[in-house]
Amino acid sequence: MCGMAEVQLSIKDLHKSYGELEILKGINLDVKKGEVVVLLGPSGCGKSTLLRCINGLEKINGGSIALDGEVISGKSNAEMSNYRQRIGMVFQSYDLFPHKTILDNITMAPQKVQKRSKADAEQEARVLLKRVGLADKEKAYPRMLSGGQKQRVAIVRALEMHPEIMLFDEVTAALDPEMVREVLDVMLELAEQGLTMLIVTHEMAFARAIADRILFLDGGHIVEETAPEEFFTHPKSERAKEFLENFEFVAKKRKNDRE
Repeated sequence: MCGMAEVQLSIKDLHKSYGELEILKGINLDVKKGEVVVLLGPSGCGKSTLLRCINGLEKINGGSIALDGEVISGKSNAEMSNYRQRIGMVFQSYDLFPHKTILDNITMAPQKVQKRSKADAEQEARVLLKRVGLADKEKAYPRMLSGGQKQRVAIVRALEMHPEIMLFDEVTAALDPEMVREVLDVMLELAEQGLTMLIVTHEMAFARAIADRILFLDGGHIVEETAPEEFFTHPKSERAKEFLENFEFVAKKRKNDRE
């Protein structure tokens, strides 16, 4: 998917602590333009913290983060707001404004932050809503939508800002199982269109299908970094084997519970 593309995001010796608790312990990672990198690992291993550091929502304690060759870590909040326009992020909580329509939720930031005209922002929002199967929801309010629909709106809202990179943090974790697929399908389409993406997920089949590369984190380190087929069929570390076996057990248990 990314071939010989240039490095778009470069992380060098990244450290992040909360007080005495060190969460990320020297992360090194280069992500190429158009690459899809999936971060896997047990809860609390630092996956979500890494995404929040990349987006400037968390200050780092050491190392550097560069976007298109320019170091963005350590910038002021005012400077970071410019970079955040280039790094879209979608969380498991949709964070839509309940008192605004879907169209207004999507078009507010482009108008306020990027000074785009209302007509231009709304035209693009309608194109994006159609793309994710929600063309008929522009006048609806968030309370009128299902969880899967709200999450698709959150993705559209991020795309409307024309990000160079998209970060997805457990975007299906709060959804009912039947709603998961509709969100994952949108993400698969974005990957096919060549958008650079970093994804934290516990959806293993999805990770295997979408990733160009899997990073397995544990204890604040990247323990394993490999192609998805290699990771899922021949994990190198004992910790990764253990992790995958736990997921197989959970999947089998769910299947048995349904039968």
